[in-house]
Amino acid sequence: MRLLQMGLIPQILLGVVLGALLGVFVPTVAEPLGLLGQLFVAMLKAVAPLLVMLLVMSAIANRHESGSDGRKTLIVVALYVAGMVCAAIVALILSQLFPQTIALAASAEGAPPVAVSAVLTDVLLKLVDNPVNALLTGNFLGCLSWAVLLGLSFRKAPDTFREHLQIAADGVASIVRYVIKLAPIGIFGLVCFTVATVGMQALAGYASLATVLVAAMLIMALLVNPLLVFFLTRENPYPIVLQCLQESGITAFFTRSSAANIPVNLSLAKKLGISEELYSVTIPVGATVNMTGAAITITTLTLAATHTLGIEVSLPAALLLCVISALSACGASGVPSGSLLLIPLACSLFGIPLDVSMQVVAVGFIISVIQDSAETALNSSTDVVYTYAVDQIGKSD
Repeated sequence: MRLLQMGLIPQILLGVVLGALLGVFVPTVAEPLGLLGQLFVAMLKAVAPLLVMLLVMSAIANRHESGSDGRKTLIVVALYVAGMVCAAIVALILSQLFPQTIALAASAEGAPPVAVSAVLTDVLLKLVDNPVNALLTGNFLGCLSWAVLLGLSFRKAPDTFREHLQIAADGVASIVRYVIKLAPIGIFGLVCFTVATVGMQALAGYASLATVLVAAMLIMALLVNPLLVFFLTRENPYPIVLQCLQESGITAFFTRSSAANIPVNLSLAKKLGISEELYSVTIPVGATVNMTGAAITITTLTLAATHTLGIEVSLPAALLLCVISALSACGASGVPSGSLLLIPLACSLFGIPLDVSMQVVAVGFIISVIQDSAETALNSSTDVVYTYAVDQIGKSD
């Protein structure tokens, strides 16, 4: 009973430790226990496309218009997008300087595109895929395109229909939360099987990958964000950046939920003297679409997959990945480690099969003990930092 009362992070840590110990000392149990990991990956694979489609569709259909200053709100949203693209570029640079490889549960090969034109052609074809086929085949690009189109169309639907759409999205999100609760068991099986078949160097590779992720997030929080704020305000950005990291980032680190941190950010925004007309809109919007850390996670793990499979990534394809990572990060769900479910979308740009990309997602869950907490801290604190910067522009005009 005490084990069940532990939080998800301690449970995952315990699963990693026990799985590694069994993999080293009792390798004969690795194959049956590996089935637990396979089942966990299969459940993620089944629910992820539907989750992306319903969440994005519902968010667009139920978006409410606000009477706040539209100009300032648009600037904040533009800053959110610029920040996510910058985050993806930071992750790209670090991944090229320190290329990462990961131990997958089974050997597989990717089919690298011959040129960036092939990537663009494949993207366009996937965008216009049949929605049912997109769900069945795990075509995340098709799921996203149909979600956006249907969401825009449903904005004119009756309120009751849009409420039911939100209920459906919440229902799928609840299923994901139940699946996430099984993460310690699935990770236990994955680690046991991986260590028994590959060796302890697999865990060393996971630690190296986590280090690159956290380093990219620190660079974004302590260097890139201050530069963006200084560009807008021409003032020393570090007092506000550090205050937001302390009062918003720390709580978000432990809650691992941008949505749960909205009240903290609203209180902090009021404390900083930001216009209520502005922060009452941008803080909730930021908790939904401003996923700077998610862009880093998606880019880093996707490039780790390409390095592992020996896929050459050209500069145009890498830049396209940064844009796709930033855009797809906006669709990261509000559940812990939601950004990991969008990795297959980015992996599909390089012809990486869904089975392989979902193994990368499983690796992401292994390092999510630190990755998801650091990611959420960056996401949530950035919401207030950017809102403050734009509000200062308004006051100086």
